[in-house]
Amino acid sequence: MPIPVVDYHMHTPLCGHAVGEPREYAMRAFEAGLTEIGFSDHAPMFAYADPKIAMRMDQLPTYHKMIEDVRKQFEKKLTVKVALEADFIVGHEEDTRKFLSAYRYDYVIGSVHFIGAWGFDNPNDRTAWNGKNIDQVYRDYYKLLRLSAQSKLFDIMGHVDLVKKFGARPASDMTTEIMATAEIFKACGVAVEINTAGLRKPVNEMYPSLKALEIYCQEGIPLTFGSDAHNPKEVGADFDKALELARAAGYQEYVTFKNRKIERKIGL
Repeated sequence: MPIPVVDYHMHTPLCGHAVGEPREYAMRAFEAGLTEIGFSDHAPMFAYADPKIAMRMDQLPTYHKMIEDVRKQFEKKLTVKVALEADFIVGHEEDTRKFLSAYRYDYVIGSVHFIGAWGFDNPNDRTAWNGKNIDQVYRDYYKLLRLSAQSKLFDIMGHVDLVKKFGARPASDMTTEIMATAEIFKACGVAVEINTAGLRKPVNEMYPSLKALEIYCQEGIPLTFGSDAHNPKEVGADFDKALELARAAGYQEYVTFKNRKIERKIGL
């Protein structure tokens, strides 16, 4: 089966929890038959700053140089895009906008990893799930997804049901929440990704679920693919399954980005 040939979600050791050098990720991509990749490491954070989860602000120039060096090394083998995965934190929108506008990124992935000060997907904070109202956690998560899109800070919304990572499932049907989120995504002009990292997590399911992806497809939300690789061996991981999921949801194409705009559409 053919696979998507673009992987837009890859990290570097600068985030503090990934291994391998960018050139190793690029080489793995080339060997896997990919034609385009994008590095989107965890951007500096103004709240909950931790060198184990995101790079420091003073590391951004190093990050840019690392990716530009890889772009030159692989210019005859791969198209290499430079991007960031930035957290949406209420109250820090303008701080985030300022540093994102200071460099010519090809795209920015917007992610929600925190509900208040709780890093709900952080293994170190996993016990905080105990005693939570799971339905309310999901509603809070989707509300933050909508706010993040409305901030107009991001081009692609990352792993848009990450809240399921540890397997906690709501008792209530969240279709209304997902539909409301899809409407906001459409209005704000953002894309969503199929992120295969969920297959490597306790939930053992890609982000997002088929039901959610069907809703995003019906709303006409553009699609990208990402392995969320934190290790070179994860580049392009399970892209055959990601292709099956995209087709099952009704998608017939995915998109690439350049200079924070959709550059082209590729058929599935």
